[in-house]
Amino acid sequence: MNAARPLVWYVTPHGNGHAVRTCDIVRAFNERYPEIPVVLVARHPEVFLRHRVPSPATAIRHDGFDTGLVQHDSVRSDADASLRAALDLTVRRRDLVAAEAASLRDLRAGAVVCDIPAIPLEAARAAGIPALAAGNFSWNWIYEHMALSDPAWAPAAAAFREGYAGCDLLLRMPFHEPMSAFPRIEDIPVVASPGSDRRDEIAARTGCDPSRVWVLLSFSTLHWDAAALRRLGAMEDHAFFTVRPLEWRAPGFHALDRHEFPFCDALASCDAVLTKPGFGIVSECVVNRKPVVYAERPEWPETAPLVDGIRRFGRGAPLTMERLYAGDIRAALDAALAAPPPPETAATGGAGIAADRIRSFLP
Repeated sequence: MNAARPLVWYVTPHGNGHAVRTCDIVRAFNERYPEIPVVLVARHPEVFLRHRVPSPATAIRHDGFDTGLVQHDSVRSDADASLRAALDLTVRRRDLVAAEAASLRDLRAGAVVCDIPAIPLEAARAAGIPALAAGNFSWNWIYEHMALSDPAWAPAAAAFREGYAGCDLLLRMPFHEPMSAFPRIEDIPVVASPGSDRRDEIAARTGCDPSRVWVLLSFSTLHWDAAALRRLGAMEDHAFFTVRPLEWRAPGFHALDRHEFPFCDALASCDAVLTKPGFGIVSECVVNRKPVVYAERPEWPETAPLVDGIRRFGRGAPLTMERLYAGDIRAALDAALAAPPPPETAATGGAGIAADRIRSFLP
């Protein structure tokens, strides 16, 4: 009997949220279809990916096929560097498609899924295998928004729109933009699962008083200066938690080891979350019923559907960028904690639904 042909999944290097939801679906796929190998193509640290996808059925390849936006930190992006990177990718696109198509043929890949680069979709089409995507926004949409103020973005936007046009199916997640570049779309529920409340264990490990208001700081990086850290540390009735590698050595701050306390458990154990609006963290706050203080990012087009998701399915309060970087969060945090229950309940189970739908495209 011939060996099963592998599924190859490509994830954008832009932030951790795409990788987290990809890993949730891949893990569900591994559990349902352990006989089918998966190759996860990503630039994220292997320890980060392997912690979320432990199955030996998934191999990890360190590579990437889009540039997203170049970030100063988790909240602020560098428009000039982002444009240079996107245009360089556009120039190299045809060569990258040809090389990746050859790689897929050599691997005898059965199908490709992207979240949400376009080049591997074009490579899958060239290799004659199904080309699938999963996500809640597309890079053409982001770049078209950037082109409104700087037309130099137009070639990158057009390249992504053209690449997405050959996709066989988009599994569209909640809190989405229209994603009109994709010819065939199926909506799936939230891709996130509740964590376990381990507050007593965390208190024992860190020595933190469990009667304080615990706030999870959900960022990859954030540039707080000494004055901001002092302002936060002065909130003596509060405690602030991060999951390493994010860590501040300052009074009132506690860094958790993700191997002992996975991010989802840290979130479930805290009273509220401070973050930027992103699909992954919004989804996890919704399913764990945690209020969220979110940094306002009016220049980032994905903000609007995500904030709408918070208002419909969660609880939260906005925080200006000025107040975020000053560490002045008390008023927004109090507002989020006092917010009424959400008016709607979000459907969940998206990871399993996506895994089954993807399996239907494999030989």
